[in-house]
Amino acid sequence: MTERKPPGVSFESWVDKQIREATDRGDFKELPGFGKPLPSLDTPYDELWWVKEKMHREGLSVLPPTLALRKQAEDAVEAAAQARSEREVRQIIGDVNEKIREAIRRPPAGPPLNLTPFDVEQVVQEWRRKAGPSGD
Repeated sequence: MTERKPPGVSFESWVDKQIREATDRGDFKELPGFGKPLPSLDTPYDELWWVKEKMHREGLSVLPPTLALRKQAEDAVEAAAQARSEREVRQIIGDVNEKIREAIRRPPAGPPLNLTPFDVEQVVQEWRRKAGPSGD
């Protein structure tokens, strides 16, 4: 829409004309979601809907640092269980243990951490038990 609204024409009728002409040209046919219902039509109104959608698309989360570290610790345990070698298990647990130790030394904002560093040998022993005789 580069043309200006002519004087004496109501804004609504000018906009309606622009939309009709664009529709006639087929300008709206290639838009994503064309002809489909709006995905969140039945959800209650949230004034921050666009922020939440953007964060979801970008894969961002807004957790307090302590909760984010708890999630990282859970993910590390799962990753260690799926590791291909003992060295990988030790690396994964060692990395998360360093983050936990730092958080204990300098507590971040948010709820209490309630984590202690993992016993690397115990995690390795559990990995060996699950990996069976073929583990490194």
